[in-house]
Amino acid sequence: MDDAILINKLSNKLKMNTLFAIDTITQEVIVSESQKGSKKINLIERIARKENVVLYDAVVTLTSITNASYFDTKIFKSMDKVCQMIYNQHKEKQ
Repeated sequence: MDDAILINKLSNKLKMNTLFAIDTITQEVIVSESQKGSKKINLIERIARKENVVLYDAVVTLTSITNASYFDTKIFKSMDKVCQMIYNQHKEKQ
């Protein structure tokens, strides 16, 4: 039983977070990843707006939530999950 707990703790430490940003000049979504607790960010890919308009608009919305005068963590996390789902669907179609 201790092995299962150790494995679970290990997998949580190695968990990667997917990060999204918008490049307004090139109109691309920048998709990156970072290991939980790390300051190092690795670029995964850049997705042109014309390639996935829904993802682009979702990340724009996510970004606008972070710039709101009242930041609501629940709304941010919910929108981040939406971006994750759209991105995962995008990856499956490729």
